[in-house]
Amino acid sequence: MNRAVQFGALLLLIPAACGARSSLPVCQSGLTRTCENACGAGTQTCTDEQWGPCSVPIATRTCANDCGQGVASCANGVWSNCDVPQALRGCSSRCGQGHQTCVDGGWQACDAPQPGPPTFTATIRDFNDTDPDFEEDAGDRIDPGIVEMALGPDDKPVYASSTTTPSTHGVAYFDEWYRDVPCPVGTTCVNMTTTVPIPLAPSPQDPTIYAFDNDAFFPIDNRLFGNQGRPHNYDFTLELAAQFVYSGGETFRFESDDDSWVFLNHTLAVDLGGVHQALGGSVDLDAESGKLGIVKGGTYAMNLFYAERHVSGAVLHIDVTAVDFAVCAMP
Repeated sequence: MNRAVQFGALLLLIPAACGARSSLPVCQSGLTRTCENACGAGTQTCTDEQWGPCSVPIATRTCANDCGQGVASCANGVWSNCDVPQALRGCSSRCGQGHQTCVDGGWQACDAPQPGPPTFTATIRDFNDTDPDFEEDAGDRIDPGIVEMALGPDDKPVYASSTTTPSTHGVAYFDEWYRDVPCPVGTTCVNMTTTVPIPLAPSPQDPTIYAFDNDAFFPIDNRLFGNQGRPHNYDFTLELAAQFVYSGGETFRFESDDDSWVFLNHTLAVDLGGVHQALGGSVDLDAESGKLGIVKGGTYAMNLFYAERHVSGAVLHIDVTAVDFAVCAMP
């Protein structure tokens, strides 16, 4: 028998399981030694002839993030995030003052009141039904071109015709639509004036649309000149003015019975002139920005003029994408 065979046979004679450990001991139980990890220096203890984990006292160090100064702690070789006490600072919007909170290294949104769906204040002027521009029984007369393309220096529409139009009777009568006419004692008033709110709200169908939708727009029933023997007070005009920020992507839509004109940046954008059933129009601000003279980030005027001139319907719809109006939302 050769030596290799003899050595193999000898190994077979050694008991494989006699209570011995499967690996050789690395240390003597109870001994300690120095060690270190990401937290710093510490000690290891030998237990059951194996070195245990490096035990390092919890360490701390100063740190900072966008919220300010704080402390980070280290345990089990791992440093925590920077723990900074919650910070608070003042902030504001065009609508008022608020606060900002800093959490986990990041400043949260400012809680100051923000521009949102506004409530416009509109001026209403009531007219007698004897005015020739009102209650003329001549059927539907869609009448574009009643007004010029630019507002006048007083921010009122400028009558475009040198004579009359199919639904109006000249500049003298038209100029009374959106101006208060003095009414001396003992005379019959041409018009009477009041104000009404026009609230926009997120559309139920699309909350990115701010809307005012009224298919029976009779805001002055039994007021001013009264209903003049009718179920509602017809024969009135409305005007409102607001500021908006052009951010890009906005579309303004309007529908009216009867006339309405919308001027953006003092330029005619929607022309729904005439005595007619509900009629709609819209303007894509991006597509018309050159014509309107507007650039993204700028603040511009919106002027809306409306007239209810004949029984029996009165419709006013305003639908705009979620525009940042420089009019703050009502609380």
